[in-house]
Amino acid sequence: MPANSIVFGAGGFIGRSLVGELLRRGQDVAAAVHGGGEGLLRWLAEQEVDTGRLTVVRTDITRAGLGLPADGLDDVRDVYNTAARFAFGMTPDEARTVNVDGAVHVAEWAATRPRLRRLVHISGYRMAAAEAASPDYRRDGAYEASKREGDAAVRARARALGVPLTVANPSTVIGPGQWVGLADLVREVWRGRLLALPGGPDVFLPVVALDYFVQFLASVPERAESADGTYWLLDDATPELPGLVALVAEHMGVPAPRRSVPVGLVKRLPRALTGADPETLSFLSSDRYDTASARDLADSMGLKMPPVGDALRDWTDDLVATRFGQARAPWTAYGFQEVGTDRTWVVGERERPDYVFLHGMPIDADSWSPVAERVDGPALAADLPGFGRSTPEPRQSHDDWLAALLAPVRSRPVLVAHSYSCGPALRYVLRDPERVAALVLVSPAFLQPASSWLTRSPLAVPVLSRMTTERLAGSLGLPDGRCLRGPVTDLRRSGAALRVVSALRSAYGQRGALRNAVRRATSPVELVIGSQDPLEETGALPVTEIASAGHYPQLTHPDAVARHLVAVRKRATDG
Repeated sequence: MPANSIVFGAGGFIGRSLVGELLRRGQDVAAAVHGGGEGLLRWLAEQEVDTGRLTVVRTDITRAGLGLPADGLDDVRDVYNTAARFAFGMTPDEARTVNVDGAVHVAEWAATRPRLRRLVHISGYRMAAAEAASPDYRRDGAYEASKREGDAAVRARARALGVPLTVANPSTVIGPGQWVGLADLVREVWRGRLLALPGGPDVFLPVVALDYFVQFLASVPERAESADGTYWLLDDATPELPGLVALVAEHMGVPAPRRSVPVGLVKRLPRALTGADPETLSFLSSDRYDTASARDLADSMGLKMPPVGDALRDWTDDLVATRFGQARAPWTAYGFQEVGTDRTWVVGERERPDYVFLHGMPIDADSWSPVAERVDGPALAADLPGFGRSTPEPRQSHDDWLAALLAPVRSRPVLVAHSYSCGPALRYVLRDPERVAALVLVSPAFLQPASSWLTRSPLAVPVLSRMTTERLAGSLGLPDGRCLRGPVTDLRRSGAALRVVSALRSAYGQRGALRNAVRRATSPVELVIGSQDPLEETGALPVTEIASAGHYPQLTHPDAVARHLVAVRKRATDG
């Protein structure tokens, strides 16, 4: 099994990205994983990384010899240990097994490689404090204490065995897939549940971008001067914690907490009240770190850190896109943008879409993903202000927002609206009929009977805010709740359920006016409905009925909906 490099912990957040970087550089790479490596291979395929020079090997770093065969892997020059047990609430034994014993086992195995050039060990930026204090499992918690102990143990064992060692001490590494640590704080800000920040105004939680970090790691063994070096990798320009939180809050269109609570007080308060894991509080300090050697080495490699503000905003987009690791990211480009006066979650092509999709309630723009992946051109979708991932406190009406969303559009798309959004879409087409090729109304609420429990029940708000994906799917007539994981997470945001119920009640109150208005449309207008979700009336509008579908045909029958939309666009453009 030829390999220039081996990466332990290759299935993890840092390890898989390092494997990808090494493969892109044309290296033969062995990815050492505890399981079968299916997740790593799937991730590499999603990143469009050629795996022709990859070998996946099973390993167990908790065992001496790592569970690897005695022969083979003799061509390995560079050994990377990115494996770690990163969790809070572990017992000391659980943490030491991987973070201490496992790290030493990797160093011992590296010493047996006949062509070894470098062992690169990933430690942590808080190791600067390790020089002044020995590991204390009670004071620091099992994770940090084990990392400190492991750092010292690997250095000692490498010296004893004559292993050329480079230690990389990263701060919080941010990038797609990082959903723990600082991500928990961002999640609470996004949900509107963080009333006060722990610590004072000078708390420093530095970050480093994932791409920069793995490029640094991949280049280190090529630099002879980096042998026996220790490098703190973090962005010195990271704002202090209040500024960092303010930056991501502004990007998400939510208010940032204005108060702070001393760390000592947070430690004394019940965890059920603060929501803070005691182990995370040891990271809250004003300590600074000497990054000069890392910066000099990076300069010699031609590496430049991305602007920290851009890195934080991009990471925030990834966190929200996946609902902090609970859902799939959208089918194409995504992120927060300013649309008119409202911070808006936007997905897809902003200037020349062939299709523009507007969601109904209580779902979001991702509800159109199955259809957008099947149509014949680029698409644009967005979460309406007040709903989904967009700002919870809109400053403009949905009519004005839609006009702002479509203002940069230079094509004549098919405008497709579902349920609640059929109202704003119809009013837009009445005002600017030449801006769209056609309007497709899917299950329009204003043509249906006012029978939804969401519009009638006084318990709608508390029930909706506590629903599981399965219960919500059942109440909406969907076969399962997988497509609702994101919307259910969004409904946990402060006031979200109330906004959904209020919007639906308002929409049903406009039914008469909209039924009259649809008759005045001069643009092509068509209806798409499910056979199990009939309308009260359709007027003279063309109707496409999808067999066995209910109120959400885009979720249950995306192939049929996509085929119809492609046909609508062809008729509109050919005509």
